[in-house]
Amino acid sequence: MATLIDGYNLLHAAGLLGRGIGPGTLERARSSLLKALAASLPASELASTTVVFDAKGAPPGLPREETRYGMRVCWAVGYEDADALMAELVRRDSAPRRLVVVSSDHQVQRVARRRRATAVDSHRWFDQLRRCQARSAPADDDDSPKTTGVATDAELAAWLEAFGQ
Repeated sequence: MATLIDGYNLLHAAGLLGRGIGPGTLERARSSLLKALAASLPASELASTTVVFDAKGAPPGLPREETRYGMRVCWAVGYEDADALMAELVRRDSAPRRLVVVSSDHQVQRVARRRRATAVDSHRWFDQLRRCQARSAPADDDDSPKTTGVATDAELAAWLEAFGQ
């Protein structure tokens, strides 16, 4: 299956983007997200994953599209926002039934459903990704608490620290 991700929606869902946005904050957050996705997704899925970001606040000189960590990264240059580019990518997809669209935007979700693609809210997709990771992690022999599928404050802080926010 191919996956189309709204980058900023997922940044917020993962807690990687704080309230204060200063110089370099967005660039660091985007980089952290892409690294986290590359570390979390099976290698076989990276080539079929596209992450879309708004062009506003994008580092100067970036192409409209690039490959990072094996994933396609698109910038919504020439579009109102990432949602508009995502809707167009869904409409142009030659096999939308195999497409998973990760976005919290209802308009993008409607476009995806009309094309018979699977639409998933960013928070739900992120939670599912974390549960899959927990299931595939090697079993511990210690008595630490087991994952419930809901991030604790300590888990979220560790994730933020690990990915540079």
